[in-house]
Amino acid sequence: MSCPACGSAKRVALFSASDRLYHTTERQFEVVKCGDCALLRLYPWPNPDELKDYYPETYWFAPEQSTAAWLEEAYRRLVLRDHVNFVVSALRRTEATGPVLDIGCGGALFGRLLRKRGYECVGLDSSLQAARVGWGVNGVPVFEGDFLNAPLRPDSLQAVTMFHVLEHLYDPGKALAAIRRLLKPDGRLVVQVPNAASWQFLLLGEKWNGVDVPRHLVNFRSSDLDKLLEGAGFEVLRHKYFSLRDNPAGLASSVAPGLDPMARRVRRISETQGVRLWKDLFYLGLVVASVPLTFIEAMCQAGSTVMIEAKRK
Repeated sequence: MSCPACGSAKRVALFSASDRLYHTTERQFEVVKCGDCALLRLYPWPNPDELKDYYPETYWFAPEQSTAAWLEEAYRRLVLRDHVNFVVSALRRTEATGPVLDIGCGGALFGRLLRKRGYECVGLDSSLQAARVGWGVNGVPVFEGDFLNAPLRPDSLQAVTMFHVLEHLYDPGKALAAIRRLLKPDGRLVVQVPNAASWQFLLLGEKWNGVDVPRHLVNFRSSDLDKLLEGAGFEVLRHKYFSLRDNPAGLASSVAPGLDPMARRVRRISETQGVRLWKDLFYLGLVVASVPLTFIEAMCQAGSTVMIEAKRK
C-alpha cells in the first residue's frame, strides 16, 4: 500500500495499537510514516467490509431521556458554538449563496445551531439512524448516503463543512476534488482533522485519542492538509488550532478513555443513572483541567486539532 499523498512505497513503522476507545476489535494495527513525505497512516488499511465493523451503530451522538444525557447535550451545544462561529465568519466573507452541506453530520446538532443563525444547512451521513435523528430531533434535512454518489448539482453550494471526516476516507484527495465541483465560485470549505503535529501526539504517542485506531486511516499534520487542499484546487485562507469541543475533551479521553461518555454508551457499559452522572462529572472535571494546556499548545500552532477555511480557486 503506497502513500496516499505522494505515492511512495517507503514506510517507517512508528507503533502498534488497537481500538483503545470503543474496543470493537483486539486486532493490532501499525501506524507508519511515509519514508518520503512523512505522512502518517494506518497500515495495513482494513478493507471496506471490515472497516464497517469498527463503527458501532451509536458512533454518532443521539439524545436520550436522562439527566446525564441532558447534561451531555447541553455541554455539546455550548462547545459547538466555537464551530458555528468559525463557519459563520467564513460565510460572511464569501460572495457565494446557497445551502451549506455538512458532511458526516451525525444527529445534525451543528446544523440546527447554524440554521438558528439564519443559514440554510442540510446534512449528509452514512447512518440512516443519524439521518432520522437529524430530521426528527433537530429539524435539519439529513440524507443518508455517500456524498461522492449523492445527487447534488455542480456549482450549487455556498459552503461545505467536514468535521473529523477526512481522516476516515480511503482517498481524501478524491473527496476534496468532488467537493470543489459542488461549490460555487468563491464557495467555502471548512474542514477539521486531528493534528498529528500537536504536542499531545508528541507526548502521548499511541495513547493519543487523535490516532483513533482503526477508524483513522490517515493522520494529517496541518502542513499535509494544506498541500492536499492546494492540490485539489483550493486556496487556504486561515487555520484555527483550538477547538473548545475537541481539544480539551480529546486530552481527557486520551488520559482516561474509560470515562469518555460516548465510549461508555457505545460499549453499552451497565451503569445506574447515579454512577453515570458521577462519571460524566468526573470526566467534565478532566476536560476543564485540560483547557489551559490545550489553549497554550494551540497558541503555539500545535493544537490537537486544526480547522481550516479554504475557498474554491
